[in-house]
Amino acid sequence: MARKWWLIPLVALVVWIAADLAIPRRSSLIHFDGHRVGRIETGMWLAYYGHHSVALFGDLERLLREQYHVPFWGATLGAYHAARAAVVFQRGHNRAEYELVLPDLASFYAIIRRDSDVPFDVARTARLELEWWIVHRQRADHPPGDLERALAALQAEIYQRPAELFAAHAKARAEAMSIRDDRAAAGGVSAADWARIAALLDTSWVSLQEAVSH
Repeated sequence: MARKWWLIPLVALVVWIAADLAIPRRSSLIHFDGHRVGRIETGMWLAYYGHHSVALFGDLERLLREQYHVPFWGATLGAYHAARAAVVFQRGHNRAEYELVLPDLASFYAIIRRDSDVPFDVARTARLELEWWIVHRQRADHPPGDLERALAALQAEIYQRPAELFAAHAKARAEAMSIRDDRAAAGGVSAADWARIAALLDTSWVSLQEAVSH
């Protein structure tokens, strides 16, 4: 008889996971805290460049819950896909190898799209996400402004708004990337550098929040 009681929490857990993953919940993409998203992305960068996969996973899960309002188990699954995509991309050397991340990026955005009130195209969004990753990785091969345009194009697809609306967001985010890249190439990113990066990411996401809220 005692054994049967152990089935109750197990069944409850299975039902919770199934409901989280199967039942759509409509949520608005424009309602989020830009300051909070900026802090989370700073943590994600620290984890990614420090090769801390567990920390990266945790930040991705928080991002999905706080920016996109994805339920817990959906956010957990989405974080798995995004973290795996990041690791595969980090090991890649050319476009063919980079494109191996597209299935995971598509799964990541499909989870966001399921509950979103904005009808963005999942496959196109995944490709736009990968495109800015590639432009950033191969920045020496691209003219100035390409990274900013790629970052703005991603948000334009997600929010179904003109890319020009996200120019300030893209500019601050691209500048943060340049500081990180330049300082790393020069020997290391200091605490002061990370403070500047954090400030720029805060500016970037607050700008996006204000742009989509009006």
